[in-house]
Amino acid sequence: MCGALLAAGLFAMSAPVLAHGEKPHSGTKSRAPAEQTAWGIAAEPAAVTRTILIGMNDRLRFVPDRFEVREGETVRLRVRNSGRLMHELVLGTRSELDAHSALMARFPGMEHDEPHMAHVAPGRSGEILWTFNRPGDFEFACLIAGHYQAGMTGTIRVLPASPSSTEGRKQDERR
Repeated sequence: MCGALLAAGLFAMSAPVLAHGEKPHSGTKSRAPAEQTAWGIAAEPAAVTRTILIGMNDRLRFVPDRFEVREGETVRLRVRNSGRLMHELVLGTRSELDAHSALMARFPGMEHDEPHMAHVAPGRSGEILWTFNRPGDFEFACLIAGHYQAGMTGTIRVLPASPSSTEGRKQDERR
């Protein structure tokens, strides 16, 4: 009984963090300490070296739906919603996106505001500032109910750091 009460209390306290819905967010990301994920870490504006433009539309597609970056590259993902529906771009691994999608199916009114997510109202833009510091293939998706299931997904290939940038880091570490 105590375990059930504790679990219910913890869930109730976490509900605002897990929230997701059709209304637009304030547009400001919280300034909590950046947390390393399997697909990278949130970045500061001054670290951005490139902007990647991504369109979202009511055909439930991203344009482009794939891009490449180099390990260690910090990018601004600027997403533009040209549709009439709310859309979002969430970075992650397939398993993370699957789990988050399942949670959203159970709680469709959820709202959230994490650095690896941009929730974008119709006709508006949003952005994610991100350092891709792990090589590999990662994904992005719109996790609004039904959008992910309809194929609103994309792929990010993070190529290993170039030999010259790796050598530069090694020299910096020796200083």
